[in-house]
Amino acid sequence: MDDYRLIADALAADIAAGRLRPGDRLPPQRRFAREWGIAASTAARVYGELVRRGLAVGEVGRGTFVRAGKPPPEPALAEPGGARVDLELNFSIPAEQPALLARSLEGLMRPGALAAALPPVGVSGTPGVRAATAELLSRPGWTPGSEHLLFAGNGRQAIAATIAALVPVGERLGVEELTYPVVKAIATRLGVTLVPLAVDDAGLVPEALESAHRAAPLRAVYLQPALHNPLGVTMTASRRAELAETLHRLGLYAIEDAIYAFLSDEPVPFAALAPERVVLVDGLSKRIAPGLSLGFAVPPAGLADRVAAALRSGTWTAPRFALEAATCWLTDGTAATLAQIKRRDAAARQEIMRDRLGGFAVTGDPRAYHCWWELPEPWRAETFVAAASRRGIAVTPAAAFAITPGRAPSAVRLALAEPSMDTLAAALDVLASIARGTPEDTGVE
Repeated sequence: MDDYRLIADALAADIAAGRLRPGDRLPPQRRFAREWGIAASTAARVYGELVRRGLAVGEVGRGTFVRAGKPPPEPALAEPGGARVDLELNFSIPAEQPALLARSLEGLMRPGALAAALPPVGVSGTPGVRAATAELLSRPGWTPGSEHLLFAGNGRQAIAATIAALVPVGERLGVEELTYPVVKAIATRLGVTLVPLAVDDAGLVPEALESAHRAAPLRAVYLQPALHNPLGVTMTASRRAELAETLHRLGLYAIEDAIYAFLSDEPVPFAALAPERVVLVDGLSKRIAPGLSLGFAVPPAGLADRVAAALRSGTWTAPRFALEAATCWLTDGTAATLAQIKRRDAAARQEIMRDRLGGFAVTGDPRAYHCWWELPEPWRAETFVAAASRRGIAVTPAAAFAITPGRAPSAVRLALAEPSMDTLAAALDVLASIARGTPEDTGVE
């Protein structure tokens, strides 16, 4: 069989019929390939298709497990219309947002303004968007130099370009031991080796960074000082100072992912403590929406040409219309209004989470849109994910964030942004009920 989708359809039918049950472990990919008489690469695509459809979940070092099967006797919790409750993706789109954005773009929709937004533009954007972005990122006592601002289609592209600029193929990039999953994919594409670094309640541990660099040189370190994804930790002021001193002493560069920082009240970004050693990366996917995004990087003067070249060679430059639209939202107060709305919304959702999951080992910043749940015994992440899926709720296992295969804790990340408040509360009640029981109670073993 050449079409991997046909094989995925056959497995999906087995899941729907109950021949494969939630929590069942699928064969290793090489064995599956032999059994079906297909290439190992085709087997990998089959498993990837099952994951994409939400029917399976892969955990590094453990294997791939069935995630959704025949509906259980109890009613599944779902949004109106039958969709699953999504606690995996973390994008907030408040009800008032479309009208706010549309009003802001009225001027850009005039023929003359629209015509001016159609020609191509380089990685440095336009003077208007550079000034507006510098103002957006400014904090008391720190303002990025607008002359060094660079623009990508979104924050992910800005991260990829910065990694490509700093870390040659085959070299090592330090990352927090649990990190943003997209960075794992970017590193694989770029041929970069990720080195996991210990994290505690104060953030990335400087001694871990130094030890890893001494063992074999790192080219840079990627970190999330504000509202870390997935842990929700915000790095303390003293830890930031220690880490900045470590970067200077080791001569290392850092990539600061500030995508969630707008939700926090941190006084200045980490880049302000080591401006010549840190590339700050941010974007509009969380502030605005993933479909209306823009990414930006603020490199030190000495790195600006390298990051710009990486953006151009990766074809990650932003379209001019996106730059003009962002300029409208940033200069007329729309982005600031949305940020305030989302800060209040995130705080309210955290209150619901604390009320519904009180007594469990759940951590996270009260200003974040996500939290980290260390599951009680005897639950493992993959079985809990399967049990939640049977009740119509999607959550993310720790393995998605872990750098070291087989070292993921028994934990899940809950993204709180998407469901309505009532649906979120109901979903958390269901998850709490599952956690108080055992895998055997839910038919997942």
